[in-house]
Amino acid sequence: MTAAALLDVDDVRSGVDVVLDDALGRLRAELSHLPVGEVVDELRDAVAGGKRLRAAFCYWSWRAHAERDSSPAPADRAVALGIGAALELFQAAALVHDDVMDDSDTRRGRPAAHRRFAGRHAAEGWSGPADRFGDAVAILLGDLALIASDRALALAVAPLDAARRATLDDVFDRMRAEVIAGQYLDVLGQARPWGEDPEEDEARARAVVRAKSARYSVEHPLVLGATLAGADGAALAGLAAAGLALGEAFQLRDDLLGVFGDPATTGKPAGDDLREGKRTVLVARALRRADAADRAALLEGVGRRDLTDDDVRRLRDVLRRCGAVAEVEALIDELAAPALAWLADAPLAEPGRSMLVRLGRAAVDRRA
Repeated sequence: MTAAALLDVDDVRSGVDVVLDDALGRLRAELSHLPVGEVVDELRDAVAGGKRLRAAFCYWSWRAHAERDSSPAPADRAVALGIGAALELFQAAALVHDDVMDDSDTRRGRPAAHRRFAGRHAAEGWSGPADRFGDAVAILLGDLALIASDRALALAVAPLDAARRATLDDVFDRMRAEVIAGQYLDVLGQARPWGEDPEEDEARARAVVRAKSARYSVEHPLVLGATLAGADGAALAGLAAAGLALGEAFQLRDDLLGVFGDPATTGKPAGDDLREGKRTVLVARALRRADAADRAALLEGVGRRDLTDDDVRRLRDVLRRCGAVAEVEALIDELAAPALAWLADAPLAEPGRSMLVRLGRAAVDRRA
């Protein structure tokens, strides 16, 4: 079964989409007295492109834990899907803001939000810098997505008892705080000297990966689903550890795709991560292993916005030749294999346990 098909099992994708459509419809109606329809449309487009992977991790974690001793309450299925929708809206906010900070041109095969609004500014001949307008609108768009995420979560957990609501709110709040902290560490890492101490560079890159991506991509969705099902502290701790490892492997795969992925499936031009100068584990490994000439080529090339396709190909050759690609592939396996084994052996109910393992494999073996 393909990764996309996994997300359709038990109508998870369509169920989350129904909640998202309702949330965005209510937002549009609330703001209908203001001329901001294009911003809501942009948010709808941003959400529409998501894979629903985080929502699926949450849903199947709920089922795997809730069905161990009895049949789960039907009402809790709606809660799980609602939390999944809140996760998708939060991801939309994170991506819109991340694209501004990275000065990215594209997202999922279309111009990034700040580029689209900058383009409109230029086309209309409005006053002031077009890029500044685009950045400002994208920041506000991300903020609007955060508001929609908060509302979706509150609506989803409203039927629960106060204790479960508070626990779920706490997990969600911690997730958001960690992502913001991770974004700061990313910005800080981009500003600091690079290449002087590759081991320190890698340590910083992995800290960013864990805080900014790994936890909210896999760990927290798994924990949210299990918390909804009433899992105990020991179960949550084991799940969090497995989820963090899978989340880190997921982002390392994303870093490889950002350099070597097919634009038709990744939705971004080949090598964009090199042009943007992303401080990844892949580049840190390459700087540590490369000979003097290749190291100089990396330091001179990574971060240059004017890299040609030929330039990108040469840098890719360096990354392969020095062994960095093979090392990152090995690190992905080193992280993912024990986590997947833990999930496979965990005392969880079927089909939830098998679905979590399959989703985990799909997350780290994907092509987009």
